[in-house]
Order: sequence, then C-alpha cells, then structure tokens
Amino acid sequence: MKLQPLGDRVVVKRVDSETKTASGIVIPDAAAEKPDQGEVLAVGPGKTGDDGKVRALTVKVGDRVLFGKYSGQTVKVDGDELLVMKEDDLFAVVVK
Repeated sequence: MKLQPLGDRVVVKRVDSETKTASGIVIPDAAAEKPDQGEVLAVGPGKTGDDGKVRALTVKVGDRVLFGKYSGQTVKVDGDELLVMKEDDLFAVVVK
C-alpha cells in the first residue's frame, strides 16, 4: 500500500536513534525515547491559500526532518509505523 498525503501533510518514517550513549552505556528498548527525527517518504500538493493558489511545501521526499515528540498521527502500512503530520509540525530539515 502507498500513501499520498493530502493538502499540506507529509508522511514521515522515524529514523532509529542511537541505543548507546557517548560514554558507551547501552540504553534498553524499554527506556529509549522515540526518535524525533525522520525521513520524508511522501508530501502532499501543498496548502491552498485564501486567494485559491496552492503553495508548494518546502520539504521534499528524502529530506531528514526534526519534529515534536508527540507530533503527527501514527499509521501502520505494510508492517512499518509511519507518521502523517502537517508541514507546520516540522521544526527543521537536517542538513548534513
């Protein structure tokens, strides 16, 4: 199954965070927090303004983004846990 988000929504897959601290301590899965970074898998066409024009989104497929801990709606697609959220819920694009 493939998702095509509507409006100014994006589909994001969480990127696994490190399970080991800088000092070498291993963090068990039960104690680890959900990652707040993800990869954009799909983007909607954009938000329609008051003038009727569609404003394209600033993120694109493949971007690595930061988002809030409780942002978005979780959905399961083909066994993968994905997030569907508005572009406004994204904080930044990670530049490498």
